[in-house]
Amino acid sequence: MCPGSGSGRGDAGRGKNRRGNSVHVSDDAVTPSDQISADDGVRAVVAGKALEQWPADLYIPPEALEVVLESFEGPLDLLLYLIRKQNIDILNLPVADITRQYTHYIDLMQRMRLDLAADYLVMATMLAEIKSRMLLPRPDPEEEDEEDPRAALIKRLQEYERFKNAAETLDDRPRLERDLYLVYARVEDPDPPKVEARVELDDLVAAMRSAMMSAARRQHLQMVPETFSVRERMTQILDRVRSGEYVALGDFFTSEEGRKGLVVSFIAILELVRDGILTVAQNEAFSQIHVKAKSA
Repeated sequence: MCPGSGSGRGDAGRGKNRRGNSVHVSDDAVTPSDQISADDGVRAVVAGKALEQWPADLYIPPEALEVVLESFEGPLDLLLYLIRKQNIDILNLPVADITRQYTHYIDLMQRMRLDLAADYLVMATMLAEIKSRMLLPRPDPEEEDEEDPRAALIKRLQEYERFKNAAETLDDRPRLERDLYLVYARVEDPDPPKVEARVELDDLVAAMRSAMMSAARRQHLQMVPETFSVRERMTQILDRVRSGEYVALGDFFTSEEGRKGLVVSFIAILELVRDGILTVAQNEAFSQIHVKAKSA
């Protein structure tokens, strides 16, 4: 709330008539006090002209607004409006003219059956007091340095004007969800980098276990016992990966050789990996493991 605006913000400036309709005051509604008075029977003020009678063909619904008024945020806001409208210097405030226009505005609001906040009436009393003090004869400046009766009011008006200008400047700045809206868009990478998942020893053991279980499900007859050599199997594996291409780990296990053949192949691969001759890789976690000859 701006300093000096009082509790009249909202209800005070905008006002409500006794029917509950919101009412505002237009620029043309504030007219010199000698143009209309409280008892001259004026029905409305349109474009600065007072109307004493309604037009014959004018129909006003029972719940229609009686007057369109400009909203003010309090008595200081109204005073500042009157000062700006007439291009008056705040430091040289003509209290008599401003008081006359301000009280006329209050009279007009009351005649329109508006419920004004008490701050407006307090300001009217303050203006009347300042006007009276300005009319009193001043003592000799050499004998007594009396403070200008307008000083306190001018200070409040200047302070209120600074805050009002700052508020208007902030309101003119772009505001999120009012002037600016955020737009979210997901951009997919057309060529994402391919990262090979690291193959752990547990992955190799799991692959070996899966191959052995698969071999156990296949029943076969071994007529002649065969002797499997790890060195021979290492040579066979190197022959298969000599081309430099990846070979699936499962391709080295054949169920026809039984458990012994699977164990020998697994040990041969581990020996070659330990010696740095083979490398194992997989595209992603839990995917198929591949074997490739390690480049020199």
